[in-house]
Amino acid sequence: MLVRLLAVAALLYLLGFALFSFSLGRPLGARKTDAIVVPTGGPGRISRGIAVLKAGEAKRMLISGTAPDVRPIELAIEYGVEPRWFACCIDLGQEAVDTRSNGDETAEWVRTHGFRSVRLVTAEWHMPRARLELTHALGPDVEVVGDAVVTHPRFGMLVREYNKYLVRRAAILFGIGG
Repeated sequence: MLVRLLAVAALLYLLGFALFSFSLGRPLGARKTDAIVVPTGGPGRISRGIAVLKAGEAKRMLISGTAPDVRPIELAIEYGVEPRWFACCIDLGQEAVDTRSNGDETAEWVRTHGFRSVRLVTAEWHMPRARLELTHALGPDVEVVGDAVVTHPRFGMLVREYNKYLVRRAAILFGIGG
């Protein structure tokens, strides 16, 4: 009986992983939202967010999880953006240290500005968990739209991210840790 239960659990895990792998985020086309949020931590995210902002697809952008010593002028130079964009339209969130706190930091920023829709720009492998955290932190009144940056993750990265997603989903379901 125990062997059957373990076999069913393993089969469910593998099926879930297959669904997770085939439903990773995709790049979003032209779609207006009130705001953009870009969690730091991977290549292509910030440049994608800036391109979307410059295209007029949103009013403002938060780069969540920037190091406390990062200054707007450094990012302006690195990403070829005029510094005026940081004065009007790009905010640096410096409180977040992980995906969960990215959600909390973003939720506070969204409430401060009264936004009703947010474009989440992150890596495709990170999208399910980042969207879960952000949706959980924002609640049902704010729409979260995913805009994935394609990075072609390795198999091991997908397995680790799937495990993190499962753990966090269970924690939210059972009301553990926020």
